[in-house]
Amino acid sequence: MTIAAAPARRDTYVDFLRALSLIVVVVWHWAFTILDWRADGPHATSPLGFTRGLWLATWLFQVMPLFFFIGGFVHIRSWERAQARGVSMGAFVWRRMRQLLIPAGIVLLVWIALGGLIGSYFNLTGVGRAVKLVVSPLWFLGVYLMLIALLPVGLWLHRKAGLLALVWLAGAAMVVDVARFGKGMEDIGWLNMVLVWGLAHQAGFFYQNVVDSPRRNDWALLWAGLFGLTGLVGSGLYPGSMVGVPGERFSNMAPPTFVIVALLLFQIGFAELMRPRMQILLERPRWKRLNELINEFSLPLYLVHTTGMALFLFLTWLWLRYDMDKPADVDLGWWLTRPLAIIGPLICTIPVLLLFRRIQRRGAANRAATAQAAVPAQRGQALDGSGGGSPATTGGAAGPGQASPDGADAERAGADTSEEIGSPRRP
Repeated sequence: MTIAAAPARRDTYVDFLRALSLIVVVVWHWAFTILDWRADGPHATSPLGFTRGLWLATWLFQVMPLFFFIGGFVHIRSWERAQARGVSMGAFVWRRMRQLLIPAGIVLLVWIALGGLIGSYFNLTGVGRAVKLVVSPLWFLGVYLMLIALLPVGLWLHRKAGLLALVWLAGAAMVVDVARFGKGMEDIGWLNMVLVWGLAHQAGFFYQNVVDSPRRNDWALLWAGLFGLTGLVGSGLYPGSMVGVPGERFSNMAPPTFVIVALLLFQIGFAELMRPRMQILLERPRWKRLNELINEFSLPLYLVHTTGMALFLFLTWLWLRYDMDKPADVDLGWWLTRPLAIIGPLICTIPVLLLFRRIQRRGAANRAATAQAAVPAQRGQALDGSGGGSPATTGGAAGPGQASPDGADAERAGADTSEEIGSPRRP
């Protein structure tokens, strides 16, 4: 099965889904994270362990499968355009990875340094656990980077096997679960970090086929996923929640289980059924501006939202003398304060977000200036003969059909840097 032809117009719904996925995770963390302070530091839990039936909400709001699915589509389309410009696979993969490594690395290093400083200066226990909680959402970026690094393998599988590759990945994920739960081979479950998320990413290569298919196919995906979820969860083999819940036998996410494959089908079907209405809305000026805004800030917000939350909790403790050791009562009053639990961290995150974006933009501008300065220098070197031969023989400048020099390759690859998450201009 081949990929359907790329649409002439930009798919703004893709942008919307990807940015919305990150924002859903942020809001979930702000609203539903309950901290249990113990002697060794903070432990995170959620109302899922106390509220009957709330786990059903995770079937819609655990959006990582959908995010990786959309990521697969974005990567294959971006690669097709980069390849047409003469960019090598190595340059493409490295630039995509660098776009995520640098901002994520900044957050990680700042918190490691801050945690070490606070812990040693104030002689506090539990600082390490606190830092771990703050940076824990970065696990998803680690998986995303892995999928980008494996993109050459995924594309090769797609060319050679097409849909069969999805069947192999799903089957392998099921075999891993059988070995893990049936044979007691617990550590083998971590293979599903590659197999399950690789399946979601690989499925994204067929995104345009799903879009172009009849609407009944969207219903088929939704019902297949829903029946799969109902059967797997209802059988008692898997927990009902699609996120980790303290007290459960295991989590469906760490590492992912086969039930996430059913969740992927359900979410693809649901998203496609929502497409016609959302495309109409996204053409309206206000929705269009909203889409551009959330796409520009979704990734930076995701990276620093736990920083803003930590700052909010610290200020709450400092100014209001909030007792962090007191267990949270998930009652009506707790639920009524959920809007405040979102607004407070948001207010504290905004300054951090703006500072982070400023640093990010300055770094991007410096890299762009360096890349542009390197290209004329290489061209001048080729023209004056200092490159050790003529352009035609040394590759100092690329003619039609010729491989480009490293500088030109970087220049063309740089045209693709705005297409990753966290920028308003993407495929």
